[in-house]
Amino acid sequence: MNCFLTGSNGFIGRRLVEELSAGGNKVKCLVRSPDKFRALSSLPGVTPVVGDLDAVDALDEALPGCDTVFHLAAYAKPWSKDRSLPYRINVAGTENVLKAALKAGVRRFVFTSSAAVIGPSPGTDPIDESFPRTVPWFNEYEETKAVAGELVRSYNRDGMECVIVNPTRVYGPGPINESNSVTKMISLYARGRWRIIPGDGKSVGNYVMVDDVVRGHILASQKGRPGEQYILGGENLTFDRFFETLATLTGRRLWLVRVPVSLMSAVAGVMEWQASFTGIPPLITPPWIKKYLCHWSLSSGKAEAELGYHPVSFADGARTTLEWLGESITSCFKG
Repeated sequence: MNCFLTGSNGFIGRRLVEELSAGGNKVKCLVRSPDKFRALSSLPGVTPVVGDLDAVDALDEALPGCDTVFHLAAYAKPWSKDRSLPYRINVAGTENVLKAALKAGVRRFVFTSSAAVIGPSPGTDPIDESFPRTVPWFNEYEETKAVAGELVRSYNRDGMECVIVNPTRVYGPGPINESNSVTKMISLYARGRWRIIPGDGKSVGNYVMVDDVVRGHILASQKGRPGEQYILGGENLTFDRFFETLATLTGRRLWLVRVPVSLMSAVAGVMEWQASFTGIPPLITPPWIKKYLCHWSLSSGKAEAELGYHPVSFADGARTTLEWLGESITSCFKG
């Protein structure tokens, strides 16, 4: 493939570039700063294109000759002092890439959305891509991703085949930042520094290894049906089961405090209030609390049946992640 990729410095994007390069593909990556791209620029077949999602001229110049676009770049933070920023990046930026891709004659356009636009699930039984949204959006990220998804579907024409992928809660080796918060939880637990269970511990989430998500992107580019979306998930787990698995892998059980929803919401409200004055994004927000205490039990059955997508279990993925973190699975607390 001759690929064009946005979001190459992100958690998923970085791994996708590495996998595409290893597969012998040519990859042009849109980057705002070449300095942040040095680790990837040495990979075979990888070329940086300086610009951002507003750089229409750079997009028009870079896309001719590409047959596949992977659009991962997004504003994914749960809060922004500039309320227009998520729309400008996630919707307007997506349309800029779509226009340039259609103009360049790109054959396949893979858009990275989020499983957050599907659900939450009414209970612990898994839902799929056909389940309608039944609650208001929890933040601008979800809402703008949903709008961008409809925009992508509208460009599924004139020879360009558009496919949407919806990753769930992604974890695994990679930069530990806002996009890799689950790995941060795993790391803190392994070092004995994680002390809470949100709510009653019974809320269900779906956790997927980053390498599975990367493979899912490539499979979607090869086998995805035009105009369709695919949940790229892993295993559905309650918070209790999540931490039970980590206890088994690390060989030690931490004393974890169940934090009431009311207390978490109050703390989040104070953080959000402070952020309105300082401009520093809060660690958590009240809508974030509501979101993560809902059930997000999701099925990747469609991706498994149509793409040949087969994710690893959380136990296997967490074991790999702990090994990458440099923690001894059986004795990481010694010393």
